[in-house]
Amino acid sequence: MPRALVLRHVAFEDLGLFEGPLRQRGYTIETVDAGVDAHPRRLRTADLLIVCGGPIGAYETDRYPYLSEEINAIGERISIGAPTLGLCLGAQLMAAAMGARVYPGKHKELGWSPLQLTEAGCASPLAAVGDLPVLHWHGDTFDIPKGATWLAASADTPHQAFSVGHHALALQFHLEMDPSRIEQWLIGHTAELTAAGINLPALRAATALHGPQLAAIARSVLTTWLDTMTARRPG
Repeated sequence: MPRALVLRHVAFEDLGLFEGPLRQRGYTIETVDAGVDAHPRRLRTADLLIVCGGPIGAYETDRYPYLSEEINAIGERISIGAPTLGLCLGAQLMAAAMGARVYPGKHKELGWSPLQLTEAGCASPLAAVGDLPVLHWHGDTFDIPKGATWLAASADTPHQAFSVGHHALALQFHLEMDPSRIEQWLIGHTAELTAAGINLPALRAATALHGPQLAAIARSVLTTWLDTMTARRPG
C-alpha cells in the first residue's frame, strides 16, 4: 500500500476533507509534527508528502530552524518528481524550495471568497472549484517559481496555486478544511483573528453556507490530481 506522510505544523491544520479520499485510494496515512518527529529522511522517502499549514513564515528559518530541513527535503522531492502537495504554509514552503520569494502580503486574507482560475488552472484538477468561494487564511504570499505553472489567483492575492509537472501541487487556500471543525481553527488562531478584526459570527455563518458544498469539490480535486499523477508516472 502506498504511504502518505502528512507534515503538520499545528495539530488542527491537518488533512481534513482530504483524508477520506486518500484512504479510499488505498493510502496508509502517517502524520508527523514539524520540529518533533519530521525527520528529513522520512519526508524525502514517502510515496506522497502532504505539507500542511501553520501560523509561521517559510522565511522564518532563524526562529524555526527545522524549516530549512523541510525546505531542503521538499526541494529534493520536487526535483526528482516525487508526489508532493502543499497547503497554505505548505505551498509557501514549496515555493521557497524552488527558489521563489515568500513574503508578507499587503494584508491578511481571512475568509471566504472565490478564485480566478488561469487558463492552465481551468485545465487542471482545480477546474472542479469553478467560481465557488474557498477559505483563505494567510498573511504571506509567494512568487510563482521558475518552472512552475500558475493556476489561480484571488481578488487580494495574485498567486493562489501552482503546479510542477503532474507530481507537485501547491494550494495557498484551504480546500481541505473540514467545515464541521471550524471551531478548532477559531480557537487555535484566536490571536490572529482578534488582531485582524475578524467578525467571528460572520465567519461561522460563511463557513456554514459555503463549507458543505466544498466536500465533494475537495474530493474531486484531490482524486483528479492523484489519478492524473499516477497516469503520468513512469511504469
